Amino acid sequence: MGAIVTHWDPSEVAGFERKLISFRHTLHERPMFSDEGLASILDRYPREALGVFTMGEDLEDWKSWRRGSAGRMSGDKLLEAVKSGRLWLNLRHANQHLTEFSTLCDEISAEKQAAFRTKVLNRDLGLLISSPNARVFYHLDVPYSSLWQVRGEKRFWLYPRAEPYVQPAWLERCAHGTAEGQMPFNPAWDDVAEARTLSPGDMITWPQNAPHRVDNGPMMNVSVSMEYMTPRARVRANVLHANGLLRTHLGWTPKIQARPGPAMAAKLMLAAAHKAAIARKARAPVLAETFLVDPLAAN
Repeated sequence: MGAIVTHWDPSEVAGFERKLISFRHTLHERPMFSDEGLASILDRYPREALGVFTMGEDLEDWKSWRRGSAGRMSGDKLLEAVKSGRLWLNLRHANQHLTEFSTLCDEISAEKQAAFRTKVLNRDLGLLISSPNARVFYHLDVPYSSLWQVRGEKRFWLYPRAEPYVQPAWLERCAHGTAEGQMPFNPAWDDVAEARTLSPGDMITWPQNAPHRVDNGPMMNVSVSMEYMTPRARVRANVLHANGLLRTHLGWTPKIQARPGPAMAAKLMLAAAHKAAIARKARAPVLAETFLVDPLAAN
């Protein structure tokens, strides 16, 4: 196949890690994202790994984001439920479960590494299938993220990576995996947000940990999402992990080091030791399942 990104505009590439940047891609031309292709993907993706979510309407009611289960619904029935309901399906790590996504992840990673001149690590290529007018509340991601719009239209808002838009303690909770990602939101913050409308063929990526939210248009949406680390991003994530331990256990108010030094080295050692200690412990999802998708009930 040809290149996925049709042109890595140098002026956009230059903004990597610093601002919201956008490119054009060709994923929407691939038959794997047709209804038949999506139903097949849903049938083959491990059902126990499928993230099924619903949400309320109020932007400030972020706690209305709830996890559910699709049970053993077939892929085509689940797709119909998405079209008529208020669901957000998240197929995390599809590259680890499905051959075509593993291949796609390698393609995307090779192009990113060549364009951004950095290693692409800890790759999580996922698929998002979501209902008309569904939304993802104000939240942030610990790794870098890129969003590739395939079907439908959505509106994306990006906010500053600073207080009051994100509190350090909440950022550290996200790094520890003890928060689902959603955070308290003030609609007045939209005045400082950078907003983009995404249509099929649009791809965006933005600074690590920058808060954002998403609203679907009045149609089913399909997007590919890629979370990944660069060497620099992984250092920041581990510093945040250590900061969370220092805040929680010692009552400190730690800073995020911008440059290497003894403090950063100590934090990286602390994060590595703590992650090794908890790696042997099974961790339950932050959100418990509270509903079962009903294939007979629209909306």
